Amino acid sequence: MIKTEHLTKRYRSLTAVDDVSFQVGPGEVLGFLGPNGAGKTTTMRMLAGFVPPTSGRASICGHDIETDPLGAKASLGYLPEGAPGYGEMTVRRFLEFIADLRRLEGARRKARLDHVIQHLQLASVLEQSIETLSKGFRRRVGLAQAIVHDPPVLILDEPTDGLDPNQKHEVRTLINDMARDKIIVISTHILEEVDAVCTRAIIIARGRIVADDTPLQLAGKSRYHNAVSLQLEQPELLAATRAAVAALPAVAEVEVSERDARLTALPRSGATILPAVSELAARQGLKLKELHLESGRLDEVFRTITN
Repeated sequence: MIKTEHLTKRYRSLTAVDDVSFQVGPGEVLGFLGPNGAGKTTTMRMLAGFVPPTSGRASICGHDIETDPLGAKASLGYLPEGAPGYGEMTVRRFLEFIADLRRLEGARRKARLDHVIQHLQLASVLEQSIETLSKGFRRRVGLAQAIVHDPPVLILDEPTDGLDPNQKHEVRTLINDMARDKIIVISTHILEEVDAVCTRAIIIARGRIVADDTPLQLAGKSRYHNAVSLQLEQPELLAATRAAVAALPAVAEVEVSERDARLTALPRSGATILPAVSELAARQGLKLKELHLESGRLDEVFRTITN
């Protein structure tokens, strides 16, 4: 597992990471979330042995990152922020260089290189130098070097940064496939990433952990949990429908979007309003494009907690 105990990093008067403790076990995909400057990347760098902690300790698969750094790094695949590489190297030479560092030999070496080239769709750029690649391809090369030795632990800092929607889907599918037998930590500020691949989320703000739960449980803390959204086919009825929905006893508030003729009814604490809203729509003969129950909005919880 990954284990941190009271991990702290100070830069003179600035405390970037403040007394952070958590554990991550096999099969978990942990989303490590926070606004810019919250301490996400610094925490990832300490776990990877790239930056020493000021105090506290961390271990990777039982190997302390300070007293047994080689053991910890051998168990780890790390994709840093920005996916740095050697710009003058071709993609093929860079991946072979990483395979050398990871002491991959013989049939296993060939199998692992073929695996990452195929799964990250790098065949078309193998003979290009890294400095000539697009940001998206550089990200894919960075991910390839992180997984080439098939490590039990992956730490990925913004793994889909710079990728187009299709590439993001491919990388997330790869992460989900790997998650069955690996520990994966993803540092990100992209909330859709958490919904797509994470089984657990830690939110960090001002260097401290402020939330640790499943994405579903975190979304359940949103004021939109059990809210009901209606989209009308008749925009001219928006005002009258809003008044009627707002008059329901269990409705606390109604938000209106005139752009797409949508109402969102927020329930009073603990209330269930879907049956009442559905009955009202039927009784008034409303023509609806859409009616659905919201599980909650992670972005709203994120803003509330980090502010």
